[in-house]
Amino acid sequence: MTGPLHTRPAALAAVALGGLLGTFARYELGVLFPQTSGHFPLTTFAVNMIGAFALGLLLEALARSGPDTGHRRRLRLFAGTGVLGSFTTYSSLAVETDLLLDGGHPTLALGYAAGTLAVGLAATIAGIAAGTRVRLGNGQRA
Repeated sequence: MTGPLHTRPAALAAVALGGLLGTFARYELGVLFPQTSGHFPLTTFAVNMIGAFALGLLLEALARSGPDTGHRRRLRLFAGTGVLGSFTTYSSLAVETDLLLDGGHPTLALGYAAGTLAVGLAATIAGIAAGTRVRLGNGQRA
């Protein structure tokens, strides 16, 4: 099928299915490790750091393995855009930062927001570095 990728049913299905899985995983982690008002939002922080690392690793490995076509594109759409795009939650970062500010915890809010961005960048860089070492199915490094 031709036309823009975002209009292709298979691409939409890959993102949607991945999105369902990533959202479910994030929700379940929130249930297992609920946020306590006025405290550092550790679950959301951890989810975003795991997602930043995993996305860096995935995209670097895919980029080194060949062009964004076929199974590499499907994996990028499913796992990258779908699973990891819905697993990470910068909207929750914004809401939780606002709640900390409104709750009278400006230092914690600033530390949370700045820490998420700084550690997220470091996690992404670490994921990219790890992605350079991934071995592909044919035995070659990505």
